[in-house]
Amino acid sequence: MSTQTPNPTLEMPPPPPEAAPLNFVNVLRAMLAVSDKVSDLIFSPGRPPQIELSGRLQAVAIPGLEKLTAQHTASIAKLITAQQKGSAENLEKNGTADASFSIPGFSRFRVNIFMQRGTHAIVMRVIPSRPPKFDDFNLPQQLKQIADLKNGLVLVTGPTGSGKSTTLAALIDLINESKHYHVITIEDPIEFLHQHRNCTIHQRELHSDTPNFALALRAALRQAPKVILVGEMRDRETVEIALEAAETGHLVLSTLHTIDASKTVDRIIGVFPKNEERVVRTRLATVFRFIVSQRLVPRADGQGRVAAIEILKATSRTKQYVEQGESEGKSLTDAMDQGELEGMQTFDGVLEKLIRDGVVDKDEALSYASNPGNLQLRLADLNAKPAAAQPRPQVTAPPPPPKPEGSMLDMLER
Repeated sequence: MSTQTPNPTLEMPPPPPEAAPLNFVNVLRAMLAVSDKVSDLIFSPGRPPQIELSGRLQAVAIPGLEKLTAQHTASIAKLITAQQKGSAENLEKNGTADASFSIPGFSRFRVNIFMQRGTHAIVMRVIPSRPPKFDDFNLPQQLKQIADLKNGLVLVTGPTGSGKSTTLAALIDLINESKHYHVITIEDPIEFLHQHRNCTIHQRELHSDTPNFALALRAALRQAPKVILVGEMRDRETVEIALEAAETGHLVLSTLHTIDASKTVDRIIGVFPKNEERVVRTRLATVFRFIVSQRLVPRADGQGRVAAIEILKATSRTKQYVEQGESEGKSLTDAMDQGELEGMQTFDGVLEKLIRDGVVDKDEALSYASNPGNLQLRLADLNAKPAAAQPRPQVTAPPPPPKPEGSMLDMLER
């Protein structure tokens, strides 16, 4: 990547004589100063600069930028694409471009610039200054087993913004600490910068270092890595080479934009022609080791979000379901639900625990569930109220028998 310009200045409309020119770095600093939990910065014409904080957008008041104009966002796009090889051409050709942007000693960003209604819009994902460590997050401990794998395919899936890249970076950092491997990452763009420690890590970026994932992945097979990270499996050629790499003794880590483990299997098989389905199923069943799916759910206390993580692990049973296809009573969800002792878990099982522990709100969590109806039934006991205590019936004692006149007792009572 080319050298970053230390203090780029936005090309704003001529300011009043007393106003100082706006500096883009200062704008970014002001936006990040709102909270250390800001995840994204958004610049859109007709709106003020916005941040995403704990899943919610909020405006940031910056003098001179009360409402962004098309000229403002075009200027920001020009500043970023000027520093990223090929991004200006991609934006012109495709109407969208990915890039990275950094402020030395302050912060790094993954950027997407896109055209909408003839104007530029920019979304900047905030990247921490150091790679995340596994123990920084409440990741399931069974995922540490991934660092000990010698080969195979590990997929981290979920919607955009669900933390896939962060989980993969934490796994690479764990490998970097515990193994002595050659690691190659292929990213669009590079997010977390990994330092050489026990491992030697080479990070390649699309457009700057290689034109596409498939070409870089095929080249990686000749570069003697033990671990290959592919930022995203976007097309058939990339999936094909990833399967080949996993079959030939490499550990391949990658992401897909799928919502759960079952849909991930369907997506991979679906990129191939129907007449190849049986062969692809057999290959995938042989090489997959973990499919980890993530969803971020707002916390009940309003303090950010918590990750609900589904884990599908390769066992004789799950391999059979992948190879032969799912059927009634033989689904991957059933296998995960019943595979807790083997380190597996489902979204709904995790959500149930989070609800019972009071970490997330029940109604909020149900909207993230794979099967809200079933989860509602599993939580039925939370809605049950103990029956109100009924007052004890008063027992009326029978009247005492008449005392015989002149009895000893009668004499005492007198």
